[in-house]
Amino acid sequence: MGENVVVSNMERESGKPVAVVAVVTEPRFTQRYREYLERQKLFDTQHRVEKMPDGWVALPVLGETLPEQHLQELRNRVAPGSACMLTRLPDPVPSKRAQGCSPAQKLCLEVSRWVEGQGVKWSAELEADLPRSWQRHGNLLLLGEDCFQANQWKNLGPELWETVASALGVQRLAKRGRVSPDGTRSPAVTLLLGDHGWVEHVDNGILYKFDVTQCMFSFGNITEKLRVASLSCAGEVLVDLYAGIGYFTLPFLVHAGAAFVHACEWNPHAVVALRNNLEINGVADRCQIHFGDNRKLKLSNIADRVILGLIPSSEEGWPIACQVLRQDAGGILHIHQNVESFPGKNLQPLEVSKTEKEHWLYPQQITTNQWKNGATRDTRGKMLSPATKPEWQRWAESAETRIATLLQQAHGKPWKTQILHIQPVKSYAPHVDHIVLDLECCPCPSVG
Repeated sequence: MGENVVVSNMERESGKPVAVVAVVTEPRFTQRYREYLERQKLFDTQHRVEKMPDGWVALPVLGETLPEQHLQELRNRVAPGSACMLTRLPDPVPSKRAQGCSPAQKLCLEVSRWVEGQGVKWSAELEADLPRSWQRHGNLLLLGEDCFQANQWKNLGPELWETVASALGVQRLAKRGRVSPDGTRSPAVTLLLGDHGWVEHVDNGILYKFDVTQCMFSFGNITEKLRVASLSCAGEVLVDLYAGIGYFTLPFLVHAGAAFVHACEWNPHAVVALRNNLEINGVADRCQIHFGDNRKLKLSNIADRVILGLIPSSEEGWPIACQVLRQDAGGILHIHQNVESFPGKNLQPLEVSKTEKEHWLYPQQITTNQWKNGATRDTRGKMLSPATKPEWQRWAESAETRIATLLQQAHGKPWKTQILHIQPVKSYAPHVDHIVLDLECCPCPSVG
């Protein structure tokens, strides 16, 4: 066996497992060799020490060869009189440590080994630039925007992404950028590995299909999708002003029993996905898609319920939401908003009791049941949840006042509004919360 063993590029490009370089010695010298390789940070902990057919032992090492200086040190100082040579293990066996490590640890092990094999020195900077979390959509992994930003990655080519995908057990890889400020909420996603970005995702028994490079999907909204799915909307007509691929349109149709939904969306890619999702979930006959700017929507006087699922604010949609509500009976607005709370104050934490969580699932019961479970009334007589932050309540009251004015302008007569519920969805930052306001809107009875 020669001592200058190098893994060829042909082996790597063949798609077979890359051979691991190993130092072979007699069993009696194995422990001393291992201790030396570990001290020098040369020992490969990702693969097992293997016993060779002739009884000698192979210790896997990092890199594509081992410099002669280390071989001399092993023979002459570490274990005087010992013999050693380099070989390749064509089918290396993963170590117990590698098999039991987390996906992030496995990613670090495999990428660092591959990078060093390209002649690039592994560093703390590169390790810190690896992703710690991601979204998995079947065999596609969506990485966040805050990884693989160092300049060294740019020169490593497409094989880097094959290594990342292999380490994390997927076939396709994409990386998210910042959401485009174009009003369509288009994600700036780059496909790194694979020939298309279409994926499937099942939420609460609903199948969503969409292209991750063209449409957003928020896993963090699952609590709100479950909540609206629990509502009883039999016989109701809904307007979803920001339908996307059907995040809320589908739960209202599939689970809440809505009679009909008018779904508004102006991202053409989202409209394609929405139309497909309505078909595959068997509810296309109960939905009409309105493609274009919802501020130009021609509908009016039809909705029992309006969904305004846009953050950080849906305020541009408030006038049209007021326009589409039924003039005779009114309805409910579900208004999404990011609300900032201020540090330094003793605010109620987001954690809540089991009883309060049950109320979130059944908001219709709040006005009758919440009084008995620690809720208090504000000066205007409305029910406040024990978990409601003061900033949420202040924003809700200002929204309520603004919408009462818009309703009167839209319908030419006074309306009354009432805060039914304030629902936390998730926190974006320590002091920024995504909440939903359920606001009941009713026309005042005519005098005389």
